[in-house]
Amino acid sequence: MGDSGEGLVDAEARIQEQMEEREAERRRRAGSTPPIDPERLREQESLKLARAELQRQAAATVHPVRKKQIAAALAEIEKRLAN
Repeated sequence: MGDSGEGLVDAEARIQEQMEEREAERRRRAGSTPPIDPERLREQESLKLARAELQRQAAATVHPVRKKQIAAALAEIEKRLAN
């Protein structure tokens, strides 16, 4: 009867060790990926939409001063998206 009790204790110890290993792995994975900032994500999507609109305007514009303004705006958007 003592042997069966020891086996049960060993099994419980192994289960507990596996649970601890899984929890440690979960914490390690969660720590390695930075949390997603919803505000930053929204800003990036907005910048991408603005870039698409400016590219459309650049294709349709013939005035050189306006083309220069659009090019400057596109450069600023690209700079912000790179950060």
